[in-house]
Amino acid sequence: MSPADPVLSLIRPEILAITPYSSARKESSGGRVWLDANENPLTPSAGKPYLNRYPEPQPADLVDRLAEYYTVAPANVLVTRGSDEGIDLLLRAFCRAGQDSILITPPTYGMYAVSAAIQNAAVVSVPLVAANNFSLDTTAVLQAASPAVKLIFLCSPNNPTGALLDRAAVLQVAKAVLGRAVVVVDEAYLEFAGTHSLTAELTAQPNLVVLRTLSKAFGLAGVRCGVTIASPALISVLQKIIAPYPVPTPVLQAALTAVSPAGLAAARASVQSLVTERRRLAAALAALPAVRRVWPSDANFLLFEVNDSARVMAATRAAGVVLRDRSRDHGLTNCVRMTMGTPEENNAALEVLTRV
Repeated sequence: MSPADPVLSLIRPEILAITPYSSARKESSGGRVWLDANENPLTPSAGKPYLNRYPEPQPADLVDRLAEYYTVAPANVLVTRGSDEGIDLLLRAFCRAGQDSILITPPTYGMYAVSAAIQNAAVVSVPLVAANNFSLDTTAVLQAASPAVKLIFLCSPNNPTGALLDRAAVLQVAKAVLGRAVVVVDEAYLEFAGTHSLTAELTAQPNLVVLRTLSKAFGLAGVRCGVTIASPALISVLQKIIAPYPVPTPVLQAALTAVSPAGLAAARASVQSLVTERRRLAAALAALPAVRRVWPSDANFLLFEVNDSARVMAATRAAGVVLRDRSRDHGLTNCVRMTMGTPEENNAALEVLTRV
Protein backbone atom coordinates (compact mmCIF):
# COMPACT_ATOMS: atom_id res chain seq x y z
CA MET A 1 0.00 0.00 0.00
CA SER A 2 1.95 2.97 -1.26
CA PRO A 3 1.31 6.45 0.17
CA ALA A 4 1.22 7.60 -3.49
CA ASP A 5 -2.10 5.79 -3.86
CA PRO A 6 -4.76 8.47 -4.63
CA VAL A 7 -6.89 7.25 -1.72
CA LEU A 8 -4.29 6.19 0.83
CA SER A 9 -2.56 9.55 0.49
CA LEU A 10 -5.72 11.15 1.94
CA ILE A 11 -5.90 8.96 5.04
CA ARG A 12 -4.69 10.34 8.36
CA PRO A 13 -1.01 9.35 8.69
CA GLU A 14 -1.53 8.19 12.26
CA ILE A 15 -4.20 5.76 11.04
CA LEU A 16 -1.83 4.31 8.45
CA ALA A 17 0.79 3.90 11.17
CA ILE A 18 -1.49 2.05 13.59
CA THR A 19 -0.70 -1.52 14.46
CA PRO A 20 -4.22 -2.98 14.64
CA TYR A 21 -5.46 -5.02 17.56
CA SER A 22 -4.83 -8.68 16.90
CA SER A 23 -7.76 -10.71 18.23
CA ALA A 24 -7.65 -14.38 19.14
CA ARG A 25 -9.80 -15.30 16.15
CA LYS A 26 -7.47 -13.39 13.82
CA GLU A 27 -4.39 -15.17 15.06
CA SER A 28 -5.72 -18.71 14.85
CA SER A 29 -8.48 -20.79 13.32
CA GLY A 30 -9.49 -24.41 13.47
CA GLY A 31 -8.25 -26.51 16.35
CA ARG A 32 -10.00 -28.95 18.65
CA VAL A 33 -9.49 -27.41 22.10
CA TRP A 34 -9.90 -23.62 22.25
CA LEU A 35 -8.07 -22.08 25.19
CA ASP A 36 -6.84 -18.84 23.61
CA ALA A 37 -9.60 -16.21 23.96
CA ASN A 38 -10.64 -16.24 27.63
CA GLU A 39 -14.08 -17.59 26.71
CA ASN A 40 -16.38 -19.45 29.08
CA PRO A 41 -16.49 -23.14 28.06
CA LEU A 42 -19.49 -23.95 30.27
CA THR A 43 -22.06 -22.12 28.08
CA PRO A 44 -24.43 -20.89 30.82
CA SER A 45 -26.88 -19.80 28.12
CA ALA A 46 -28.42 -23.21 27.50
CA GLY A 47 -29.55 -24.01 23.97
CA LYS A 48 -27.35 -21.34 22.39
CA PRO A 49 -24.49 -23.28 20.79
CA TYR A 50 -21.32 -21.37 19.93
CA LEU A 51 -22.49 -18.09 21.44
CA ASN A 52 -19.86 -18.56 24.11
CA ARG A 53 -17.22 -18.27 21.39
CA TYR A 54 -16.05 -15.12 19.67
CA PRO A 55 -17.03 -14.99 15.99
CA GLU A 56 -14.69 -14.44 13.08
CA PRO A 57 -13.91 -10.73 12.61
CA GLN A 58 -14.96 -10.94 8.94
CA PRO A 59 -16.63 -14.33 8.36
CA ALA A 60 -15.29 -15.65 5.08
CA ASP A 61 -18.48 -17.41 4.02
CA LEU A 62 -20.55 -14.25 4.50
CA VAL A 63 -17.97 -12.02 2.82
CA ASP A 64 -17.88 -14.39 -0.16
CA ARG A 65 -21.66 -14.45 -0.53
CA LEU A 66 -21.96 -10.67 -0.20
CA ALA A 67 -19.19 -10.18 -2.74
CA GLU A 68 -21.02 -12.44 -5.17
CA TYR A 69 -24.30 -10.58 -4.64
CA TYR A 70 -22.70 -7.16 -5.10
CA THR A 71 -20.55 -8.46 -8.00
CA VAL A 72 -17.22 -7.48 -6.49
CA ALA A 73 -14.22 -9.39 -5.15
CA PRO A 74 -14.16 -10.45 -1.49
CA ALA A 75 -11.21 -8.09 -0.96
CA ASN A 76 -13.57 -5.19 -1.75
CA VAL A 77 -15.96 -6.05 1.10
CA LEU A 78 -16.07 -5.03 4.75
CA VAL A 79 -19.04 -6.18 6.85
CA THR A 80 -20.10 -3.60 9.43
CA ARG A 81 -22.76 -3.03 12.07
CA GLY A 82 -25.13 -1.35 9.65
CA SER A 83 -24.03 1.27 7.13
CA ASP A 84 -23.72 3.70 10.03
CA GLU A 85 -20.55 1.99 11.19
CA GLY A 86 -19.12 2.30 7.69
CA ILE A 87 -19.83 6.04 7.77
CA ASP A 88 -18.15 6.37 11.16
CA LEU A 89 -15.08 4.38 10.08
CA LEU A 90 -14.61 6.56 7.01
CA LEU A 91 -14.82 9.74 9.10
CA ARG A 92 -12.22 8.44 11.53
CA ALA A 93 -9.91 7.29 8.75
CA PHE A 94 -9.93 10.44 6.65
CA CYS A 95 -10.84 13.42 8.84
CA ARG A 96 -8.48 14.99 11.36
CA ALA A 97 -10.46 16.51 14.21
CA GLY A 98 -10.77 20.26 13.87
CA GLN A 99 -9.05 20.34 10.48
CA ASP A 100 -10.81 18.32 7.80
CA SER A 101 -14.35 18.48 6.41
CA ILE A 102 -17.02 16.44 4.70
CA LEU A 103 -19.45 17.59 2.04
CA ILE A 104 -23.14 16.65 2.09
CA THR A 105 -26.06 17.46 -0.20
CA PRO A 106 -29.15 18.27 1.89
CA PRO A 107 -31.82 17.22 2.31
CA THR A 108 -30.13 13.91 2.96
CA TYR A 109 -29.44 11.21 5.53
CA GLY A 110 -28.64 12.80 8.88
CA MET A 111 -25.91 10.44 10.09
CA TYR A 112 -23.28 11.90 7.78
CA ALA A 113 -23.39 15.19 9.69
CA VAL A 114 -23.75 13.48 13.08
CA SER A 115 -20.68 11.30 12.48
CA ALA A 116 -18.78 14.38 11.35
CA ALA A 117 -19.73 16.22 14.54
CA ILE A 118 -18.51 13.28 16.64
CA GLN A 119 -15.17 13.43 14.82
CA ASN A 120 -15.14 17.26 15.05
CA ALA A 121 -15.04 17.52 11.27
CA ALA A 122 -16.70 20.50 9.62
CA VAL A 123 -19.69 19.98 7.32
CA VAL A 124 -19.98 21.75 3.96
CA SER A 125 -23.54 21.74 2.61
CA VAL A 126 -24.43 21.97 -1.08
CA PRO A 127 -28.22 21.58 -1.41
CA LEU A 128 -29.76 19.35 -4.03
CA VAL A 129 -31.72 21.13 -6.76
CA ALA A 130 -35.32 20.76 -5.56
CA ALA A 131 -36.76 22.23 -8.76
CA ASN A 132 -35.17 19.36 -10.73
CA ASN A 133 -36.39 16.48 -8.53
CA PHE A 134 -33.56 17.01 -6.05
CA SER A 135 -30.79 16.49 -8.57
CA LEU A 136 -27.08 16.89 -7.87
CA ASP A 137 -25.59 20.33 -8.54
CA THR A 138 -22.22 19.11 -9.76
CA THR A 139 -20.83 22.59 -10.43
CA ALA A 140 -21.65 23.78 -6.93
CA VAL A 141 -20.31 20.57 -5.36
CA LEU A 142 -16.97 20.89 -7.13
CA GLN A 143 -16.71 24.59 -6.27
CA ALA A 144 -17.33 23.81 -2.60
CA ALA A 145 -14.91 20.87 -2.48
CA SER A 146 -12.00 22.74 -0.93
CA PRO A 147 -8.73 20.97 0.01
CA ALA A 148 -10.15 20.48 3.52
CA VAL A 149 -13.01 18.32 2.16
CA LYS A 150 -11.90 14.71 2.38
CA LEU A 151 -15.25 12.90 2.00
CA ILE A 152 -18.23 13.71 -0.24
CA PHE A 153 -21.37 11.82 0.82
CA LEU A 154 -23.97 11.20 -1.87
CA CYS A 155 -27.12 9.20 -1.09
CA SER A 156 -28.65 7.47 -4.11
CA PRO A 157 -31.57 6.86 -3.97
CA ASN A 158 -31.58 9.77 -1.60
CA ASN A 159 -33.17 9.72 1.83
CA PRO A 160 -35.59 11.45 2.43
CA THR A 161 -36.44 12.51 -1.14
CA GLY A 162 -36.37 9.08 -2.80
CA ALA A 163 -34.60 10.43 -5.89
CA LEU A 164 -31.88 8.45 -7.64
CA LEU A 165 -28.89 10.65 -8.40
CA ASP A 166 -27.71 10.81 -11.99
CA ARG A 167 -24.94 8.25 -12.44
CA ALA A 168 -22.93 10.42 -14.83
CA ALA A 169 -23.09 13.35 -12.40
CA VAL A 170 -21.78 11.22 -9.53
CA LEU A 171 -18.91 9.92 -11.65
CA GLN A 172 -18.15 13.44 -12.84
CA VAL A 173 -17.65 14.51 -9.24
CA ALA A 174 -15.56 11.42 -8.40
CA LYS A 175 -13.26 11.93 -11.38
CA ALA A 176 -12.83 15.63 -10.65
CA VAL A 177 -11.77 15.10 -7.02
CA LEU A 178 -9.52 12.05 -7.56
CA GLY A 179 -6.47 12.53 -5.37
CA ARG A 180 -8.24 15.20 -3.30
CA ALA A 181 -11.33 13.51 -1.84
CA VAL A 182 -13.26 10.27 -1.63
CA VAL A 183 -16.85 10.04 -2.90
CA VAL A 184 -19.05 7.85 -0.71
CA VAL A 185 -22.25 6.71 -2.43
CA ASP A 186 -24.89 5.40 -0.03
CA GLU A 187 -26.95 2.84 -1.98
CA ALA A 188 -29.08 1.60 0.93
CA TYR A 189 -32.25 1.70 -1.19
CA LEU A 190 -30.81 0.71 -4.57
CA GLU A 191 -32.75 -2.56 -4.89
CA PHE A 192 -35.96 -0.53 -5.10
CA ALA A 193 -34.61 1.53 -8.01
CA GLY A 194 -34.06 -1.37 -10.39
CA THR A 195 -30.76 0.01 -11.64
CA HIS A 196 -27.10 -0.97 -11.49
CA SER A 197 -24.78 -0.20 -8.61
CA LEU A 198 -21.79 2.08 -8.90
CA THR A 199 -19.64 -0.78 -7.64
CA ALA A 200 -18.95 -1.52 -11.31
CA GLU A 201 -16.87 1.69 -11.37
CA LEU A 202 -14.56 0.81 -8.46
CA THR A 203 -11.62 -0.30 -10.59
CA ALA A 204 -11.70 2.76 -12.81
CA GLN A 205 -12.51 5.10 -9.93
CA PRO A 206 -10.43 4.14 -6.86
CA ASN A 207 -11.73 7.07 -4.80
CA LEU A 208 -15.25 5.67 -4.91
CA VAL A 209 -16.81 3.95 -1.87
CA VAL A 210 -20.25 2.30 -1.96
CA LEU A 211 -22.36 1.60 1.14
CA ARG A 212 -24.95 -1.17 1.07
CA THR A 213 -27.15 -2.78 3.72
CA LEU A 214 -29.37 -5.76 4.46
CA SER A 215 -31.79 -3.51 6.39
CA LYS A 216 -34.07 -2.47 3.54
CA ALA A 217 -34.66 -4.91 0.68
CA PHE A 218 -33.80 -7.90 2.86
CA GLY A 219 -35.96 -6.76 5.78
CA LEU A 220 -33.19 -7.14 8.36
CA ALA A 221 -33.16 -3.71 9.98
CA GLY A 222 -33.00 -5.31 13.42
CA VAL A 223 -29.95 -7.38 12.51
CA ARG A 224 -27.70 -4.37 11.77
CA CYS A 225 -25.64 -5.73 8.91
CA GLY A 226 -24.09 -3.25 6.53
CA VAL A 227 -21.45 -3.51 3.83
CA THR A 228 -18.72 -1.08 2.86
CA ILE A 229 -17.41 -1.72 -0.65
CA ALA A 230 -14.16 -0.06 -1.69
CA SER A 231 -10.68 -0.71 -3.06
CA PRO A 232 -8.82 -3.53 -1.30
CA ALA A 233 -6.25 -1.02 -0.04
CA LEU A 234 -8.92 1.10 1.66
CA ILE A 235 -10.72 -1.96 3.05
CA SER A 236 -7.42 -3.02 4.64
CA VAL A 237 -7.12 0.35 6.35
CA LEU A 238 -10.70 0.25 7.64
CA GLN A 239 -10.04 -3.23 9.03
CA LYS A 240 -7.33 -1.66 11.21
CA ILE A 241 -9.81 0.57 13.04
CA ILE A 242 -13.02 -1.46 13.10
CA ALA A 243 -13.93 -3.13 16.41
CA PRO A 244 -12.51 -6.68 16.76
CA TYR A 245 -15.79 -8.60 16.37
CA PRO A 246 -18.34 -6.57 14.35
CA VAL A 247 -20.39 -9.56 13.15
CA PRO A 248 -22.13 -11.33 16.08
CA THR A 249 -22.97 -14.97 15.50
CA PRO A 250 -26.78 -14.42 15.31
CA VAL A 251 -26.17 -11.63 12.77
CA LEU A 252 -23.98 -13.97 10.73
CA GLN A 253 -26.65 -16.67 10.72
CA ALA A 254 -29.42 -14.26 9.69
CA ALA A 255 -27.27 -12.64 7.01
CA LEU A 256 -26.21 -15.98 5.51
CA THR A 257 -29.86 -17.00 5.28
CA ALA A 258 -30.74 -13.68 3.65
CA VAL A 259 -28.16 -14.03 0.87
CA SER A 260 -28.81 -17.72 0.25
CA PRO A 261 -30.61 -18.56 -3.03
CA ALA A 262 -33.94 -18.81 -1.21
CA GLY A 263 -33.26 -15.59 0.68
CA LEU A 264 -32.36 -13.70 -2.48
CA ALA A 265 -35.56 -14.89 -4.16
CA ALA A 266 -37.60 -13.77 -1.16
CA ALA A 267 -35.91 -10.36 -1.19
CA ARG A 268 -36.66 -9.89 -4.89
CA ALA A 269 -40.31 -10.76 -4.32
CA SER A 270 -40.49 -8.38 -1.38
CA VAL A 271 -38.99 -5.55 -3.41
CA GLN A 272 -41.45 -6.11 -6.25
CA SER A 273 -44.41 -6.03 -3.86
CA LEU A 274 -43.22 -2.81 -2.25
CA VAL A 275 -42.56 -1.15 -5.61
CA THR A 276 -46.11 -2.07 -6.67
CA GLU A 277 -47.42 -0.50 -3.46
CA ARG A 278 -45.27 2.57 -4.05
CA ARG A 279 -46.91 3.16 -7.42
CA ARG A 280 -50.39 2.67 -5.98
CA LEU A 281 -49.76 4.93 -3.00
CA ALA A 282 -48.20 7.67 -5.10
CA ALA A 283 -51.37 7.92 -7.18
CA ALA A 284 -53.64 7.69 -4.13
CA LEU A 285 -51.77 10.35 -2.18
CA ALA A 286 -51.72 12.74 -5.13
CA ALA A 287 -55.53 12.62 -5.22
CA LEU A 288 -55.98 13.69 -1.59
CA PRO A 289 -57.06 17.29 -0.81
CA ALA A 290 -54.48 17.59 1.99
CA VAL A 291 -51.60 16.67 -0.33
CA ARG A 292 -50.00 19.31 -2.52
CA ARG A 293 -47.35 17.22 -4.21
CA VAL A 294 -45.84 13.72 -4.27
CA TRP A 295 -42.26 13.36 -5.41
CA PRO A 296 -41.18 10.46 -7.62
CA SER A 297 -39.36 7.77 -5.64
CA ASP A 298 -36.84 5.04 -6.37
CA ALA A 299 -36.87 3.85 -2.75
CA ASN A 300 -39.33 2.09 -0.42
CA PHE A 301 -40.89 5.35 0.72
CA LEU A 302 -42.64 8.43 -0.63
CA LEU A 303 -42.02 12.07 0.21
CA PHE A 304 -45.03 14.31 -0.12
CA GLU A 305 -45.91 17.91 0.64
CA VAL A 306 -49.08 18.68 2.58
CA ASN A 307 -50.98 21.81 3.47
CA ASP A 308 -50.14 21.54 7.17
CA SER A 309 -47.64 18.92 8.32
CA ALA A 310 -48.31 19.55 12.02
CA ARG A 311 -52.00 18.82 11.49
CA VAL A 312 -51.24 15.70 9.44
CA MET A 313 -48.83 14.36 12.03
CA ALA A 314 -51.27 15.00 14.87
CA ALA A 315 -54.09 13.22 13.03
CA THR A 316 -52.02 10.18 12.09
CA ARG A 317 -50.52 9.85 15.57
CA ALA A 318 -53.99 9.96 17.11
CA ALA A 319 -55.00 7.09 14.82
CA GLY A 320 -51.91 5.06 15.68
CA VAL A 321 -50.33 5.56 12.25
CA VAL A 322 -46.67 6.61 12.46
CA LEU A 323 -45.27 8.72 9.62
CA ARG A 324 -42.09 10.82 9.55
CA ASP A 325 -42.27 14.60 9.61
CA ARG A 326 -39.41 15.96 7.45
CA SER A 327 -40.38 19.62 7.72
CA ARG A 328 -37.18 20.55 9.53
CA ASP A 329 -34.99 19.29 6.68
CA HIS A 330 -33.54 21.75 4.20
CA GLY A 331 -36.20 22.84 1.69
CA LEU A 332 -38.86 20.41 2.95
CA THR A 333 -41.34 22.66 4.74
CA ASN A 334 -44.64 20.80 5.32
CA CYS A 335 -43.20 17.58 3.90
CA VAL A 336 -43.95 14.11 5.26
CA ARG A 337 -42.26 10.79 4.48
CA MET A 338 -44.25 7.57 4.34
CA THR A 339 -42.57 4.15 4.24
CA MET A 340 -44.31 1.49 2.19
CA GLY A 341 -46.01 -0.97 4.55
CA THR A 342 -48.34 -3.84 3.80
CA PRO A 343 -51.40 -2.99 1.68
CA GLU A 344 -53.49 -3.04 4.86
CA GLU A 345 -51.11 -0.67 6.67
CA ASN A 346 -50.98 1.67 3.69
CA ASN A 347 -54.76 1.71 3.44
CA ALA A 348 -54.98 2.60 7.14
CA ALA A 349 -52.71 5.59 6.52
CA LEU A 350 -54.72 6.66 3.47
CA GLU A 351 -57.94 6.47 5.44
CA VAL A 352 -56.61 8.88 8.05
CA LEU A 353 -55.09 11.23 5.47
CA THR A 354 -58.41 11.36 3.61
CA ARG A 355 -60.00 12.88 6.71
CA VAL A 356 -57.32 15.51 7.41
